[in-house]
Amino acid sequence: MSDPRTPGMSSVPQAAPVHTDSISGSRDGPRGLARCQKLLEGGGHREICVHGLGLAINRAINIALQLQASSQGVLQLAANTSTVELVDDLEPEDPDEAGEHLTRTRNNSAIHIKVFYPDPQ
Repeated sequence: MSDPRTPGMSSVPQAAPVHTDSISGSRDGPRGLARCQKLLEGGGHREICVHGLGLAINRAINIALQLQASSQGVLQLAANTSTVELVDDLEPEDPDEAGEHLTRTRNNSAIHIKVFYPDPQ
C-alpha cells in the first residue's frame, strides 16, 4: 500500500504525523495547534501530517488552515482524502443473554493534510 504523503519517494524522510483525535479534543484544541506550531518552528520538522477520521475531519482542516494563516502564507498545504474500513465488535449488553458476538464492517472518510515549508528555489 502506498503512502499518500510521499508517493514514489522512499528516500524522503517521513513527516511527523499529527492525529487530530490525540491533540484537538474539545478541551485540547488550542494546545493541539500550539503543539503543531512547536513541531514546525522549533522541533526541527519541515513538514507534519495532520490526519482526521470521520467527525475529526473538520478539526484537521481547521488546524491546517490556522497553521497556514499564522505563518503569513509561508506554509503550504497538500490534502488527500481516503476511505478507511473500520471493524466494530459488538457484544450483547447482558452477558447472560443468548445473543451472539457480532462483527460489523463499515467505511469512514479520512483526510491527510501535509503542512510544509516549500523547498527554497
